[in-house]
Amino acid sequence: EIIDPFTKHKKRMLMFGSNNYLGLANHPFVREQVKKAIDKFGVGIGGPPLLNGYTNLYRELEENLASLKHAEDSLLFSSGYAANVGLVSALINHGDKVVYDEYSHASFCDGLRMAKADAISFKHNDMNELESLLNQNNSSSGETFVGVEGVYSMDGDLAPLDKVAPLCKKNNTILIVDDAHGTGVMGETGSGTAEHFEVDELVDITMGTFSKTFGVCGGFISASKPIINYLRFFARSHMFSASLPPVIITSVLAGLKVIKNQLELIKTLNENIKYISKGLKKLGFNINPQSAIIALRVPETMNIREAAYHFHKAGIFVNSIEYPAVPVNQQRFRISLMATHTKEDINKLLTIIEEVWILFNREIKLKAS
Repeated sequence: EIIDPFTKHKKRMLMFGSNNYLGLANHPFVREQVKKAIDKFGVGIGGPPLLNGYTNLYRELEENLASLKHAEDSLLFSSGYAANVGLVSALINHGDKVVYDEYSHASFCDGLRMAKADAISFKHNDMNELESLLNQNNSSSGETFVGVEGVYSMDGDLAPLDKVAPLCKKNNTILIVDDAHGTGVMGETGSGTAEHFEVDELVDITMGTFSKTFGVCGGFISASKPIINYLRFFARSHMFSASLPPVIITSVLAGLKVIKNQLELIKTLNENIKYISKGLKKLGFNINPQSAIIALRVPETMNIREAAYHFHKAGIFVNSIEYPAVPVNQQRFRISLMATHTKEDINKLLTIIEEVWILFNREIKLKAS
């Protein structure tokens, strides 16, 4: 239920714009555990991890995340943004090289700026260009890092880790995977995109967030013990940020238990992805969703704001991604599916999508004539 900004009245809407992929933000078990945590721990720590905010609960989450990511250890951050910035600015030194996908998140790019890194981007998911750049960098005196995302947030497509990871290993480079949108939902057990491609052992560093599948806030890095121990003291966004509140840590721990004990949530999410995919193909969309994020590109001649208002009036909440966030010819509606969506919910969404495309294509034709 929302407050309609146009009418100022309450309005019920179907949420298709949330990263709460498994419904953990409202899961009964998670809510129950958080209530208990408030009674036991209060709501905050009041200091950074190194000084007074490192608790048994904090350590338990680090160990659980390391297990989830099949890594030796993990480190918590106050946000996913802080995790990426802290990782990159601490780990990249003078003489190192960074090769990264052009669609990498702003937080990764900001980390590169802070590190004043010798960095170059390659065309999105272009393995030929990546390989060429790695061959050029083989003579570097420092380390070479490759940065990709497991699931790209704007299009929902995946980095081909089955190709990227072996290529990095072959060229003795360090692979960093931003798995913000893959953690908890990709792979059979929700470990992430590396599990999906069966290359867990080839990924050196994984970044993840709690603001997607877990429905709260915070971020983490999973890697080898030497890397994590180094970041504890040199990742400034970790060192100089207050420790995550116990209620946040508890909610993520509870979410991890739900994922482990209710793998059918991931199965249901995947079934919903397949279901909407079939429906969209019947409507004439040539898309093949690889994740819970589905991007519907709009024609350049379509007024995306008017189309978005049509969704709003119909009670459908979707994200409209406009210029300048993306180029004019790449404006889109971004749909986020959840395991809690029913077939009826998805059918209503498909009906409104059809209405919008028919309505605005008709208007375009009328203007042209």
